[in-house]
Amino acid sequence: MKIYLAGPINGRIFSEILKDWEDKADRFKKMGYEVLHPLIDKADGLNPNEVACGEGHNTPVTNNHAIYTRDQWMVRTADIVYADLFDCQRVSIGTMFELAWSSLLGKHIVVCLPKDSLHYHAFVLESANIIWSTREESEKYLETLIKGIS
Repeated sequence: MKIYLAGPINGRIFSEILKDWEDKADRFKKMGYEVLHPLIDKADGLNPNEVACGEGHNTPVTNNHAIYTRDQWMVRTADIVYADLFDCQRVSIGTMFELAWSSLLGKHIVVCLPKDSLHYHAFVLESANIIWSTREESEKYLETLIKGIS
């Protein structure tokens, strides 16, 4: 079963973001998921010491069009979309698009969203199938889900 991991990227250092995404992907792989996420195979096109921004990269896999269409394709191919919106410092426009695509495509959408989150908004609340307020709860649910399906 494929899971797409969505969440904020902008405003953080790429090397830190990449480590976080790889750690999260490893946890979900151990659960039994095939994992997709926005930073797969992009490390070579990004400066590890640079702060991530939402546009302007110029390699074949990191230009605006490549990011938009590849992330959309990954959402389309996933069975589950997990949006981790815990501890966000700014609104994640990319994650909002990923939730919209997921909703339109009828994906099972699991969201980690504390009530004090700046993403606590009707569109996020209504697009999610299940909302958890902590990572621990959401990841436990996803682990139980794949064990029940396997």
